[in-house]
Amino acid sequence: MKRSLLGSFVLVFVLGSCATVKKTGSGAEAFANYREDLSETLITFPDLAEQANKQDASASGESQLAVDADLKIALEKFRNGNRSERTWNGFTVLVYSGVDRDLAFKTRNDIYSAFPEMKVDMQYQQPRYLVKVGKFINRIEAQEYYHQLKAQFPTSRIIQDRFQREGYVNPDPIQDGER
Repeated sequence: MKRSLLGSFVLVFVLGSCATVKKTGSGAEAFANYREDLSETLITFPDLAEQANKQDASASGESQLAVDADLKIALEKFRNGNRSERTWNGFTVLVYSGVDRDLAFKTRNDIYSAFPEMKVDMQYQQPRYLVKVGKFINRIEAQEYYHQLKAQFPTSRIIQDRFQREGYVNPDPIQDGER
């Protein structure tokens, strides 16, 4: 008896809570004539053609933007910092890596004959020989060489590498007054 009474109570409660829900508020028709003017708050930009004409006129002289002077100083600091670095990070295409010396030389010679425009670098890092092609700043630059070499040398891959900076002069600490 208690179970049937409890079951009927739950049934009434569930059915009562599922009554249809009525929407309150007005429909979309109430807002059909609504207009808002935001033109006072919008950002305006000068005409691109006018800006180009101003830049062409000022191109003959020094730029008058304050950012240009700061940018020039920052770039000069960046260049000087890079000159003092002995190595730089980049990418290269690794064509061969193994312990067989004869196969390393054969791979190098095959690249020379098939692709004379490519600069091949052969290194020995005990106990293996490495045959690398190119020195690139980013991976995208290395893609062109990689796709050319991949057809003839299927084990080729692009790797990160460190390169000796050309024209690097080791600063003399005695000459700079440092010890």
